[in-house]
Amino acid sequence: MAQTRIPIHIANKRAFVWDVEDIAKLRSQHHICGILVGTLPHLSQQNVFLGVPLVLMPEEVVLLVEKEIAVLVNDPHAYPEPTPAQIKNWNAEQQAIVQHQQALFESKEKTDPKVSERVMSEEAIRKRKERELRRQQKALSQQDSLLLSDEQPSGSSSVSVQKQPTSETEPNTSFNVTVPAVSSKMEWYSPDRQTYTTIESAKEAGLWDCPSDLHDRAKCGVFRDLWEQGYFMGGGIRFGGDYLIYPGDPLRYHSHFAATVIDSPTSELRPMEIVAHGRLGTATKKTHLFCGWDDEKKEASYLSVEWAGFG
Repeated sequence: MAQTRIPIHIANKRAFVWDVEDIAKLRSQHHICGILVGTLPHLSQQNVFLGVPLVLMPEEVVLLVEKEIAVLVNDPHAYPEPTPAQIKNWNAEQQAIVQHQQALFESKEKTDPKVSERVMSEEAIRKRKERELRRQQKALSQQDSLLLSDEQPSGSSSVSVQKQPTSETEPNTSFNVTVPAVSSKMEWYSPDRQTYTTIESAKEAGLWDCPSDLHDRAKCGVFRDLWEQGYFMGGGIRFGGDYLIYPGDPLRYHSHFAATVIDSPTSELRPMEIVAHGRLGTATKKTHLFCGWDDEKKEASYLSVEWAGFG
């Protein structure tokens, strides 16, 4: 049964999901969003559009393992030293992929006029850059000759040496090659002995340590209670809380609550905390939710605060 669960790769006590299908499954079937932190090649706005891997909050990891949706994999120890034969096979596979894509590109270049036009435009751009470089070199050489003539004593002569422009080179067609780099497909990848199906076994192995105290248990308990009610949760530090609570997928809905976890339902709250959270929530068009956790009963209780005018 563990093999059908989603693998969560643990490295330095952080949880990553690398498979795109697993990321989609977590979001669509289990309303777990996480945060994408990987960069996407050839994309200008790297700080807006991010890709794999997906980083999960500790509360999300604990929930998924306890619900038997996912397992933890000790990622650094799942890759033993490959043999020379395995390395040779891997290099041969990479070269075969590159050669196959190159052959496809060349055949398409001959039959598809759009590809030919793109190649010609790339060649034109290359030639334009070369001409611009030659103009810059000529301008610099002229400037150097003027400086030398100013510095020479009277009666002496200066010689300006200009670098001859390079000759036109043969067209150099470039194209992108996509090489699959999924590490879990490597021949020497062996996660069987490095997979943990429970939080307790992962703790014993030193792989994972959450929940480690009362506050961690409170956050995991509140997160699980809200998740079981059908909510989506995300990080809420930008709005002064532990979580943002969404009624549906965050790509479609705005969050209704900013939640703060309280370790005990009887913990004291200072008046200024209530006022600050209430005003901040109202200013951001959200209701602030205080979430108390009873560690003995394993139950959560909630108190919502909104700022209102006084007569």
